[in-house]
Amino acid sequence: MALADPRLRFSFEVRVDVAPPRHVGRGPDEVLEFVPIIGGTVAGPDLNGAIVPGGGDWMITRGDTIELDARYLIEADDGALIDVVNHGYFRASEEQVRRLDAHEPVPEDEYYFRTSPRFRTDAPSHRWLAEHVFVGLARDEAGQIRIRFFAVE
Repeated sequence: MALADPRLRFSFEVRVDVAPPRHVGRGPDEVLEFVPIIGGTVAGPDLNGAIVPGGGDWMITRGDTIELDARYLIEADDGALIDVVNHGYFRASEEQVRRLDAHEPVPEDEYYFRTSPRFRTDAPSHRWLAEHVFVGLARDEAGQIRIRFFAVE
């Protein structure tokens, strides 16, 4: 008997406000930068709240690919805190990056910006976040990172 194909269900969207990247270091064939997370919003059918200022995203650039390692907190509307550890990848051509940097619309199927978050909390009303696998589809929107999170069912 074959396994069923996964189904994705939209859960919520975050709009993460970020400060400009800060150069950390350079190694052989890679560059490490830190992007401070300074706030944002959370909205959707399953979760609403705010991004707590103070997190960050460590980005390692290797060639045309950026490896992302973000860590931040969500404060849900009911006051519960949710720890987010979000790994992902961004890959685009120089032309696509130029267009994105100029705030031109670039269809999401022309570049790759995907994440795989983990959520942790002991709040009973949000425990489901720590018990599901999620995927995120992301887009940079003029200094704000927009990620739509889908639960894998």
